[in-house]
Amino acid sequence: MRKLYIVIILQVILIRIASAQIGGEYTYDFLNLTNSARMAALGGNQVALNDSLDLNVAYNNPSLLKADMNNLLSLNYVDYFAGISYGYAAYAFGTPLPGNFAVGMHYINYGKFIEALETGEKTGSTFNAAEYALNILWSNRYKRFTYGVNLKPILSSFENYQSIGIAADLGLSYYSKSQNTVLAVVARNIGTQITTYYDGAERESIPFDMQVGFSQRLAHAPIRLAATLQHLQKWDLAQPEEDNSGTETVYVEDGFAKKFMRHMVLGIELLPSPNFTIRAGYNYQLRQEMKLDEKLSTVGFSWGFGFRIKRFQINYGSARYHLAGASNLISVAINLNDGLRRN
Repeated sequence: MRKLYIVIILQVILIRIASAQIGGEYTYDFLNLTNSARMAALGGNQVALNDSLDLNVAYNNPSLLKADMNNLLSLNYVDYFAGISYGYAAYAFGTPLPGNFAVGMHYINYGKFIEALETGEKTGSTFNAAEYALNILWSNRYKRFTYGVNLKPILSSFENYQSIGIAADLGLSYYSKSQNTVLAVVARNIGTQITTYYDGAERESIPFDMQVGFSQRLAHAPIRLAATLQHLQKWDLAQPEEDNSGTETVYVEDGFAKKFMRHMVLGIELLPSPNFTIRAGYNYQLRQEMKLDEKLSTVGFSWGFGFRIKRFQINYGSARYHLAGASNLISVAINLNDGLRRN
């Protein structure tokens, strides 16, 4: 009973922090967390961004990994709520083999917990909980198409209970002749739980996500527009809501437009100079799941900025998940080559 108690409590914590609240049906939900400040500012997820200086875009879509990213180092850190922190680090490198390669590490640290029995009695001991996913990325090009894969061995450790899993992301992108338009298809988290947290437990599903994306950099204005449709493997993302306005309680489902918008993540980038960018995003699903009817505020909206100084690229993103506060993300990229290249 004690081991069930520990696993259930920690899974509930992760369900509450997983973006868009599509979680709760899977294990390893930390795989859905936004990894970088830029992605957080653009609504939490964009899979069709053409930027050879941002290695983080390959985390969302491995086909966006480019040869120009060789020797780029990316570091991301989030000081999250309630003592929880997570981050992602990645490095791209060249090899004699065909294609482009990168490695990364995605982790979440839930902090230190006071151990208690199922009756609530404290034992006087403490324990830690964390999850890790190694990222091994590869991509290649065929004419205007790029394709890639991200292989992710997973370790989940809650106190003395560990689980091992394996997942993979598959991505395909198409670039217009001008490189200003990108279309992408991504299948994320294809895989399985290899070992369970304790003997006799059933294997749980991991959070598979089918996505398509689009981005357009305007030819005559310093603006990039981006949109991603996520969770396409499940059309209806909402439960029917109670309507007590009449004499009896009825349940009302979203119409087509609202169901469609729950899949949509919108982002915009203003590029006033090659070294400075302003960003904003909107996540309708997140807003609907985390809002309070009494006060909508800016839940679901996000913003941020980025700038470059010589070899360094620094990004900041702020996403409002609920009225209790915003999540602030910092990303630092370092170009280890002789000079800083630009698109």
